[in-house]
Amino acid sequence: YGYLASYRIDAIGEEFGRAVLWRPYLLGVVFKSSGQSPLVSQPMRGPYHLKDMQRTARRMRVPLVLPEGFPMATIAAARAFYWMEEQDPRRAKDLAKALYRAAFAQGRNIPTAETVAEVGKEVGIDPAALQAGIGTPAVKERVKAETDTAIAQGVFGSPFFLIDGEPFWGNDRLDDVREWLKTGGW
Repeated sequence: YGYLASYRIDAIGEEFGRAVLWRPYLLGVVFKSSGQSPLVSQPMRGPYHLKDMQRTARRMRVPLVLPEGFPMATIAAARAFYWMEEQDPRRAKDLAKALYRAAFAQGRNIPTAETVAEVGKEVGIDPAALQAGIGTPAVKERVKAETDTAIAQGVFGSPFFLIDGEPFWGNDRLDDVREWLKTGGW
């Protein structure tokens, strides 16, 4: 669902003159903290959510191909984002979107630094520098800190939006996000 929301959230922010600050975090750590498991892994809910994601992708007219082994580890992708954000925040979003497309439009499994660097190269990022950046202690600490912050803010799923402290969970809440911004809340 984060992939699907990635096609819409920045346009909503732009519509209302609001910056959208992307903050990748480790959803697996959040799940351990909250006692949850991935939706697609849950009995009964899993098959429904797979069908729902496919239906939503068709409605949005975007490709959806779940990578083998989904859900997958995204620590290298999160680290790459924060390394790139230090260099150029706009390009960090470009990288995040490219990683989403690689995983969910092309069905590529992206858990390794090598694969993340390969995707980075496709959007003009030096793969050797990106791969080296993924391994730096500062970037590793940043991912941990962002994950801890997400947990402290009550974030429990993806996508999750905080609008002036008001939480919205799920791609299907983006219309509520738009209405909240339009009206100032309710």
